[in-house]
Amino acid sequence: MIGASLSPLEAALILFGLFFLLMFLRVPVAFALGLACLPILAIEPRLDTVTLMQETFNAYNSFILLAVPLYLLTANIMNIGGTTDRLMRLSRAIVGHFPGSLAQINVVLSMFFAGISGSATADAASQSKLFIEAQTREGYDKSFSVAITAVSAVLAVIIPPSIVMIVWGGILTVSIGALFLAGILPGLLVGLAQMATVHAYATRRGYKTYARSTWGEFFNALWISIPALMTPAIIIGGKIFGLFTATEAACIAVLYAGVLSIIVYREMNAKGLYEALLDTGKLTGITLFCVGTASTFGWLLAYYKIPEAILAGVTSWGMGFIATGFFIAAVFLVVGCFLDAIPAIIICAPILEPLTKTVGMDPVHFAIISIVSLAFGLVTPPYGLCLLIACSVAGIRMREALRDTFIMLMPMVLVLALVIIFPEVSLTIPRLIAPDFLR
Repeated sequence: MIGASLSPLEAALILFGLFFLLMFLRVPVAFALGLACLPILAIEPRLDTVTLMQETFNAYNSFILLAVPLYLLTANIMNIGGTTDRLMRLSRAIVGHFPGSLAQINVVLSMFFAGISGSATADAASQSKLFIEAQTREGYDKSFSVAITAVSAVLAVIIPPSIVMIVWGGILTVSIGALFLAGILPGLLVGLAQMATVHAYATRRGYKTYARSTWGEFFNALWISIPALMTPAIIIGGKIFGLFTATEAACIAVLYAGVLSIIVYREMNAKGLYEALLDTGKLTGITLFCVGTASTFGWLLAYYKIPEAILAGVTSWGMGFIATGFFIAAVFLVVGCFLDAIPAIIICAPILEPLTKTVGMDPVHFAIISIVSLAFGLVTPPYGLCLLIACSVAGIRMREALRDTFIMLMPMVLVLALVIIFPEVSLTIPRLIAPDFLR
């Protein structure tokens, strides 16, 4: 920007250098992002430190971001209200006879729960409490139990309704309905890859396998789970057919979850509702604070035209469509190791977006590549929030579960490569169901 006292290189060195220094000193990410902005704001004559507060609160002035606490509340209400138990029973009826039965149920339940919560951390917390101890009692290695629980939780980032997709749509003005539809097939492929990994582990290590459920048990489990399975259908269907926006869908999801838990299943009382609201408030505060400080960080990047400077160097490489896709994946794989998905999107997505336009990449395809790549960061150190949650519940150190975690990520890397090389993996369902969303 004309009149700026710092060059893009100088500003970038201060912003990123101080941010990574604070991260190394174990300062929480949200605080590190905000504190990294302060020296720039103090140095630049046209700015002042009040800008940090202004831009942070400007980020909250978003109708779309209202969906974040609402989806989290939906997940918490359904967890307390007995929905998870019914979905677990259905998962048992579907895959209970596969090798490594309890771990297979873990993955399938994560796929179901992802279609309700939109939050990987909420999934990791609830699944860890359900499965880690139970799997250990059945003879599963604790490191394996932690790894599969954490890795399966990241499905909530990819399978709609994903909170990360909502934020992406708001930041880059991409149809959230298209993102929801585009995430279905990649999410299912990642889930199947995880199930195949469990099968390989169980066959080699002799993990317990349950008896096959009868058709009567299956249909009974399906019948009692139908009300819970209607949640993603209501959210995604309403968005596709233009009945309501993503935020309005989140409001309806909360009301539906409340009716289901209080009236239909009758398993949630006033105390349970209070606990759901309290947990939602805590997690929302952490998430949205990070959104605010990341937005200020991103605003300063734009002020000094740092994205343009970075892009000028990258475009000179002359990368084609597929090479660009792998480059985007590599950026988000690395950034995801240090940042939560939401601030990573706010900072990196606007920088990379012009690059995708030069190779004719569809904005929805760009989004899915990035979101699938960011999902890895939830289980890779040093950030690895889902892995940290699972390790905390299991009472082990992160390094004890890293070997099994990285083995489980290998098939997921192949799915990511498929998404990059074959755009139809993510674009087929949107084109079939709602082609208008891709325009």
